[in-house]
Amino acid sequence: MSKIISVNQKISNFKKIITVPGDKSLSIRWVLFSSLAEGTSKAKNLLMSEDVLAAIEAVKKLGIKVIIKKKECKIFGRGIDGYKYKKNLTIDAQNSGTLGRLILGLLVNSPNPINLVGDKSLSKRDFKRVSEPLSKFGAKFKLNNDKFLPLKICGSLKLKPVKYNESKGSAQCKSSVIFAAMRTDGTTTIKAKKSRDHTELLCKHLKLPISIKNKKNFDEIKIKKVKKINSLNYNIPSDISSSAFFIVLTALSKSSELTIKNVNINPSRIGIITILKKMGVRIIFKNQKTYKGEKKADIKVISAKNIKAINCPPELNSGAIDEFLVIFLVAAKANGISFFRNLGELNQKESPRLKWAEKILANLGVKTITTDNSIKIYGNPDLNLDFDKKIIIKNYLKDHRVFMTSLIAALSFGGKWIIHDKDSINTSFPNFLKIIKDLKK
Repeated sequence: MSKIISVNQKISNFKKIITVPGDKSLSIRWVLFSSLAEGTSKAKNLLMSEDVLAAIEAVKKLGIKVIIKKKECKIFGRGIDGYKYKKNLTIDAQNSGTLGRLILGLLVNSPNPINLVGDKSLSKRDFKRVSEPLSKFGAKFKLNNDKFLPLKICGSLKLKPVKYNESKGSAQCKSSVIFAAMRTDGTTTIKAKKSRDHTELLCKHLKLPISIKNKKNFDEIKIKKVKKINSLNYNIPSDISSSAFFIVLTALSKSSELTIKNVNINPSRIGIITILKKMGVRIIFKNQKTYKGEKKADIKVISAKNIKAINCPPELNSGAIDEFLVIFLVAAKANGISFFRNLGELNQKESPRLKWAEKILANLGVKTITTDNSIKIYGNPDLNLDFDKKIIIKNYLKDHRVFMTSLIAALSFGGKWIIHDKDSINTSFPNFLKIIKDLKK
């Protein structure tokens, strides 16, 4: 089967109702929490992507039984100290930064060395940002070039609580420290720059000893040692990050309307909604509910007639960090110059995404000025590529969001696109192309 996809024409107008798969962040966290719980946890609508399957394989290597059926996953937890495994165990996080960083927090009290490896892309990402705070608890690390995977962790049975200042807005680093604190006598205090808060919400739902004070620019989180976690049955809402591609496709398509059912609209995740509304895109939340601490709703999107440029407030960055590539496509068609800054964190993702934004927009004929942490986009409301304009996208470290953004660009602006490594979507959104096909019917 070819790993290359060709797109030769824009999408026609559509009016559809769709459902996207379960939220990836919640799916991975459910696996990790359930592995620590006592008893059987069940999940429906668990995202069956490579990242989540890697999390399942990881907890199985730690001695946890998992059964997957078509519509349900069961994890048989053995309690907070229930992991059992061989010496010199190797865990493969594959492409998942969430899994790779969070699971280290679960292993800080493991006296036997454990190796953590990942694929080519993950092995280029910074793990010192999580090994440093975890070292303060008492764990020891050996990293490749003092920063990268593969790494070796050797935990301690005498962990000490820490005070940690998380200044990057990384939910992965913050969550890893929260997991480590659960195993530590005393109180760990985290001063965390605002970022997604799924881990904290699950801790609250499970009634774990965590307190959170929401300040203007940061959260103060205090965690005490956890003695027991109850089993967790979860019907996981759909992923806002996966929904983002279809939100943008609808916004950029003429006379189109789309409803996406049962989407996680956690306030720390909906930066894209706030940004696109400021740019004039019509987006409505319907049937809003709160489920196990998380907010969810149906999202209705209507084609944008006039897109306004934006000087994007940096305080929206953390809530849209995974969606900026596709947001930039909207800015490409805006009336005026859009400016996005303080985005160095984009280059800590699966690929250097600011550089890829520059490349994709250049292929569209859109002028940009890019630095290491900002991009200025000179929008063109009449943006439309010639039919024979040939664009090839490849060598992007199989970053799933580069692939999907490129496909949305092809369907929105035309041209002849050849996009390599379509299997990259298996990390987060295996049925992405099927939903695209359904929209084109």
